[in-house]
Amino acid sequence: MSQTVLLIEDNAQNRYLATFLLEHHGYTVAYAEDGRRGIELASTLAPDLILLDIQLPQMDGYAVAEALRAVATLRTTPIIAVTSYAMVGDREKALASGCTGYIEKPINPETFIQDIRRFAPVPNPVPPP
Repeated sequence: MSQTVLLIEDNAQNRYLATFLLEHHGYTVAYAEDGRRGIELASTLAPDLILLDIQLPQMDGYAVAEALRAVATLRTTPIIAVTSYAMVGDREKALASGCTGYIEKPINPETFIQDIRRFAPVPNPVPPP
């Protein structure tokens, strides 16, 4: 049984790369292009992990994380900020908004899955080709 990851990301290239890496390593991926849709989808999907861009249209990732934490069934779901915000204090701000972890963009394909597995291990990972 694979872990379900909800990717809340508005950039198509970032979604493609993250989805490719995650699916290649045995995760099932659903995505939303904005925060409001991400909150709706998370509430119905109950993912094992949420990857959350901070710079989103209409509603930033900080507000999305706070809204996700207000949903009873998502209070303990790991939320990982995946963001280009890498200035002093950005990591702390993401964690304070309800995120469990923080990964800087651009993501490193060599370490991305290792970082994700700290929060959502795959019981039976697909061996690399």
